[in-house]
Amino acid sequence: MKKISSVLWGLVLIAIGVVVGLKAFGMNINIFFDGWWTLFIIVPCAIGLFTEREKTGNLIGIGVGVFLLLCCQDILSFALLWKLLVPAIIIIVGLKMIFGGLFGNKASEMINTMKQNGNSPRVGCATFSGCNMIFDGEVFEGAELTAVFGGVKCDLRGAVIEKDCAITVSSTFGGIDILVPQNVNVKTNVNGIFGGVSNKTQINKENAVTIYISGNCIFGGVDIK
Repeated sequence: MKKISSVLWGLVLIAIGVVVGLKAFGMNINIFFDGWWTLFIIVPCAIGLFTEREKTGNLIGIGVGVFLLLCCQDILSFALLWKLLVPAIIIIVGLKMIFGGLFGNKASEMINTMKQNGNSPRVGCATFSGCNMIFDGEVFEGAELTAVFGGVKCDLRGAVIEKDCAITVSSTFGGIDILVPQNVNVKTNVNGIFGGVSNKTQINKENAVTIYISGNCIFGGVDIK
């Protein structure tokens, strides 16, 4: 992902350099067109679609940036922008949650299967407080983590992970940190509403078990490292 990000930003800088250079040779290129500043919203979000795993925030950013640009070009009105902004964000998040629930919520399915088989996932809950879970030499199969105006830390670096497992997360005005060993893959499907997930682990490790993480972040965050 870092390589893709570097290439895309490199292309953007080259394009800017070419335009500035052509203008220096007297070519009539209007750099500062009406609404040019919206590119500082649109371009980073567009690059984020290709380099970041969580797409919802970038889609919202592109939508807002394009709408602002059209308003600056007098194609749309700013009054209409404020009327449609909130409904548009709600629709995008709703669609993300629907498709995520239908096609990508494997973690919840695995947790439900555990319960049906009589196995109980570990539970970590922090409400206006903190919760620190450390798995040292313990077999880990799954967990349910909830943070409400609090923080949960789940340390799996010393856990024994013998097969694919799952973690469900729910963060509301709180934060959840998940520390995983280096020999596992991590796949996430977390819906963010003014929140998000950051997965800093290396992906696509061969012959490695996978930890599936799904859930919701509302004004909160999940950090996986």
